[in-house]
Amino acid sequence: MHDGSGLIAVQNLTKQFGSVTAVQNLSFTVSPGSVTGFLGPNGAGKTTTLRMLLGLVKPTSGIATINGRQFHQLGQPGRVVGAVLEAQGFHPSRTARNHLRVYAAAIGVPDAQADQVLGLVGLATAADRNVGGFSLGMKQRLALATALLGDPQVLVLDEPANGLDPEGIAWLRTFLQSYARMGRTVLISSHLLAEVEQTVDQVVIISRGQTMFYGPLEQLRQSQRKRVLVQPSDVNALATALSAASAHVEQLPDGRLAVSGVDAKYVADTALRANVSIYGIQEEQADLERLFFQLTSGQYAGYAPAPHQQQQQQGGWA
Repeated sequence: MHDGSGLIAVQNLTKQFGSVTAVQNLSFTVSPGSVTGFLGPNGAGKTTTLRMLLGLVKPTSGIATINGRQFHQLGQPGRVVGAVLEAQGFHPSRTARNHLRVYAAAIGVPDAQADQVLGLVGLATAADRNVGGFSLGMKQRLALATALLGDPQVLVLDEPANGLDPEGIAWLRTFLQSYARMGRTVLISSHLLAEVEQTVDQVVIISRGQTMFYGPLEQLRQSQRKRVLVQPSDVNALATALSAASAHVEQLPDGRLAVSGVDAKYVADTALRANVSIYGIQEEQADLERLFFQLTSGQYAGYAPAPHQQQQQQGGWA
């Protein structure tokens, strides 16, 4: 893949709508052969970024390229990029096969591709049914089939798990991973890390239009160190003893200490030497969802929103 085929590059991308900055100085690359999750709360700027990548929105500054070219410079964009930005406006009285044939003609691929992609997405038996009678999950599959018509190097999907049942999500995961393993580039957006955690290899996390983390999912996991939560009889005495031993100590609002850099046994031994009783101790495992929330929570006014903000916060994760 030394020719750059399938490489997505976003460099210093900024988009302002009037006085609102939707995307601010965003940079990342997405390489072939992996599934990359483009993650952030609703309103973080994900869809705007994808629309700039696909030539639907003009950046205020910066550049987004596929194979080193902007979308409008691609000779046959339908053969290079397949995209689903929302379960598109399907003509309700048109059959799934005829819907796909219209698109096949538009990008210059044979009619036979329509049946091939219907098979790929598991809709072969529904080929002659009118799209108006499709469930949301079936429409998602048909939208994906439309994106696959040109056998593209790059697949860009906005919230692809939306409306899929658990079986559909498991199917999508397997499909996207095998597509990426063929040396293709797959970029999927989601506002829920848990939804795509089993699917993606790389993550780009954005909040308020800015990159908060970019790299392998495994690296994100390792960055979240385990913590020991302890309830001591004397908080200050134990905190002092642990700090002297270069453990990282943080006092929690409930009076417990959160200690990282050491294990529970070490904390208990230190407390014993400092003559401090322990009333409770537990090791907390790395929680990616919590880390994702920490990285993006600034968008929703921190961890303890005022009552009038509570609704907005919940809405951001709906």
